Amino acid sequence: MIGSRTRSAGTHGMPAESTDFSALPEPELRARAAAWFTALRDDLVAAFEAIEKEGSSSETCPTPTRFDRQPWVRPGGGGGEMSILRGFVLEKAGVNVSTVEGVLPEAFRARIPGAAADGRFWASGISVVVHPRSPLVPAAHMNTRMIVTARRWFGGGADMTPVFPVDEDTATFHGALRTVCEAADPAYWARFKAWCDEYFWLPHRGEPRGIGGIFFDDLATADPEADFTFVRSVGRAFLEAYPAIVRRRMYEPWSAEQKRAQLIKRGRYVEFNLLWDRGTRFGIETGGNADAVLMSLPPEVAWP
Repeated sequence: MIGSRTRSAGTHGMPAESTDFSALPEPELRARAAAWFTALRDDLVAAFEAIEKEGSSSETCPTPTRFDRQPWVRPGGGGGEMSILRGFVLEKAGVNVSTVEGVLPEAFRARIPGAAADGRFWASGISVVVHPRSPLVPAAHMNTRMIVTARRWFGGGADMTPVFPVDEDTATFHGALRTVCEAADPAYWARFKAWCDEYFWLPHRGEPRGIGGIFFDDLATADPEADFTFVRSVGRAFLEAYPAIVRRRMYEPWSAEQKRAQLIKRGRYVEFNLLWDRGTRFGIETGGNADAVLMSLPPEVAWP
């Protein structure tokens, strides 16, 4: 998600920039998008809490863990809510939503479509990261967002990071995403899958972060309703596919050696997010909520 501090006054005699965010495009679509991201958050939180309840026992976890919700306010406009679960099945799961507005620093405007002449922006989205306790249950990530400057677009994606890839799980995850891509546009699956494989690549390691999925940005066709429908479908596909994969693997026994391999794999995850992930770097550089930006990092990591 975008996060920055608003410039509310001029500097060195320059006039203050407009902070009339109501004049930005697509007000009705913005409201529906923000409501959708919040509704999807609630559905994902419920799904993950149900998994925790199913995976708990009187000996190991007598009281199933629930999400801790922490609202935050962004100086300059908007805010969001972090929802973090530290559980028995899901060692760390985060489901964050935010809706923010402000004025982009001039140094970053060239990176953002439609912001070159006018730095005002509005952004809303959801970010989901799950790090399971079992090394046999894959970690997963999903985010979708709507951003408005002088123009409107959507972005996001979903990917999965198993320690020990299983063809059945890959087929389930990719199949759900492929179905929604092909329903929206026959070209989306091949394009967005390739984009994901390219994006989630660790250049310094010469290896992918995981088994991929889809990644897309600057989605702004002539039909904004179709774009929004696709974004909702991506969220529903993740909600359908990933909890099913967790349930498929969460009862399988695992060894100390497998856990060690998981911690090393998590180290690769950390390396990607801190060195290469554009969202992480942009959020920190523009003064976003640090805890929300770094929610994606796993709770325990090891390097060989």
